[in-house]
Amino acid sequence: MNLSIITQSFPIDPETYSEIKSLCEAALLSDNYNYSSVLNLQDSLNFNVKGFFVLAYDNEQDELVGVASATDQMALNTYEWAILVSPMYRDIGLDEALLKVIGDGLHQRGAEGELALVIENDTSRRKFVEKYGYSYSFSEATLEAQPEEMESLESIHIRPYLEGTDQEALIEIFSNAFGDLREESIELIHYNTMSEGRVLWVAELDGEIVGTVTSSKDGNAQSISALAVHPDKQGLGIGTALLKWIKDFAMRNGDTNVMLDVELENERALAVYEKAGFIKSMQVDYFVYTGQ
Repeated sequence: MNLSIITQSFPIDPETYSEIKSLCEAALLSDNYNYSSVLNLQDSLNFNVKGFFVLAYDNEQDELVGVASATDQMALNTYEWAILVSPMYRDIGLDEALLKVIGDGLHQRGAEGELALVIENDTSRRKFVEKYGYSYSFSEATLEAQPEEMESLESIHIRPYLEGTDQEALIEIFSNAFGDLREESIELIHYNTMSEGRVLWVAELDGEIVGTVTSSKDGNAQSISALAVHPDKQGLGIGTALLKWIKDFAMRNGDTNVMLDVELENERALAVYEKAGFIKSMQVDYFVYTGQ
């Protein structure tokens, strides 16, 4: 068997994207796991997202048989990585070879942190990352809902972010919601306003910015992130209104579904999402490197 391994930084070319997508689709049929999500495949086309793929080819078959991705989604020099190997190539040490090249790539980029992503119930992958010194840290669930028209809002006004006028209000909201430093909030705002396909929305109540959410185009879906409500305005239905707004926005744009990720320990957020009609479709477990 003649295998070769190469590295390709984001954004990748259309041909490579198609090869990875085909590998994910084939693995979905055999494993019933949506690997394109944990591999952050959609982000690999974005010029504003830092990351790289490690690609393993069977040269005799001229076929992609393994892929690993490492993505710094928030531009904080912390990478999330995941590995997918074609079922027929899983017992020849290809996982280890891909992991080694990931490690080399993270070292070259001066990564300050890393997280390994494992789909829930993928026991073989869990054993693999634990074998190489990674310990369980937390879990995120992917929730989905159908696009639908929302009723008109009487008191809450939702609109796109306005640069130069909305920044300070959002910095305060992000600080309270996520504990972000000022520079981290500014970086998040920049990422959510400058990345292609992303829209940063704000919610106003009586002329005051009281909440925010970001939508991003993800194939035929809209993906939701950075949902936050000012602590003094919680319990007024603002979070639910923002979620329903994105469902309406998805319907107007012809999208098939709306998705979001939430940590399972965040019971308060889960209650808000369920109230807005979202149900769990997948869970990803995160493992941090401990070297033990």
